[in-house]
Amino acid sequence: MPRYEITIEKDACDGIFACLTRDPRFVEGERGLATIDPDGDPIYDCEGDVTDTAERVVATFDDDRMDEAKQAAAACPTDAIVVKEVDG
Repeated sequence: MPRYEITIEKDACDGIFACLTRDPRFVEGERGLATIDPDGDPIYDCEGDVTDTAERVVATFDDDRMDEAKQAAAACPTDAIVVKEVDG
């Protein structure tokens, strides 16, 4: 299974939350912007590493759900989300 990284640039996110309807790991954060919560999915038990800084949220997963993350990124009207495959 590929390991992939999801990045949300906070400056670009404007809280429209189109991503939330495509992938349940995307949730509304404290500041009214999108963030990622591996436990936010009520159906799948996800494990991921999430780093949340002032500038961005970066999450790394090694499951088979990269397509869902890509759909969430494609739905973002401000292009605040990037999904890419990463090594190891």
